[in-house]
Amino acid sequence: MADYPFTTLIPHLGVVSYDEGKSFVVADIPGLIEGAHKGAGLGTRFLRHIERTRLLLHLIDVSDPDPKDPWDIFEGVREELLKFNPSLIEKPQIVVLNKIDLPEVRGRIEEVRELFEGRGLPFLPISASTGEGVRSLVMKTAEILESLKDGGEGATQ
Repeated sequence: MADYPFTTLIPHLGVVSYDEGKSFVVADIPGLIEGAHKGAGLGTRFLRHIERTRLLLHLIDVSDPDPKDPWDIFEGVREELLKFNPSLIEKPQIVVLNKIDLPEVRGRIEEVRELFEGRGLPFLPISASTGEGVRSLVMKTAEILESLKDGGEGATQ
């Protein structure tokens, strides 16, 4: 788990349009802290929002001058999800490396990609600031959500 200098305090919903007449809803959920499954921080209030999602996007930030291991951060979040509701870690997931517009992050893209893709997780690098990679993320998200609608892997009734 990581210390978060700032995070979302209220889940925000938004609609992403990706093709003519096609869209999906996203929920911006705050970073989880250790013990969230027991109610620590904003804990179970936000974990309940995650139960209603069909796909999880994990935003990874390695821009800190003293970066934490991205896999350890990811595993900490997965552990909280597992302890709250084991079915949450069965949801399809995409790992997103943000802030690739920063040289120190761009230099780590392949290292971080290997960490996650090597474990079978889809990985996409983006810059929310410049928009680089965002279209690819939107299309990958739409592709997975469409496959779930069609009864693909991870679909729920």
